[in-house]
Amino acid sequence: MKMHQVLAALAAAAGLAAPLAQAQDAPAAPVAAQTPSGFDRPVALATLEGLRGGMAVHNDMDLHGVTSGNSAFQVQTGNNTIDAGSFANMAGLPVVIQNSGANVLIQNATIVNLQMN
Repeated sequence: MKMHQVLAALAAAAGLAAPLAQAQDAPAAPVAAQTPSGFDRPVALATLEGLRGGMAVHNDMDLHGVTSGNSAFQVQTGNNTIDAGSFANMAGLPVVIQNSGANVLIQNATIVNLQMN
């Protein structure tokens, strides 16, 4: 099993976890048991040894946005407000970016390190 297959399986499992948690109140419908391809046999120890990440983590965020030659005349900027229910029902990896100015370059990146013990 290649690394991208392991990551795809983890992503699929994570995507299924949220709907299952939200469906606790719904009556259970009978579902035919199906084994996804590749999950019907264990991965060889030698293959797992080659996929082990250990503690060597390298994060590299390479953002090079540029803004130049901009002008703003008679521009009104306002307040940024986050109300009490702004984050209700939020799931996943929430990102909040606020800007009340003019001619602003906002760059954003997210690095996720996943360690399974």
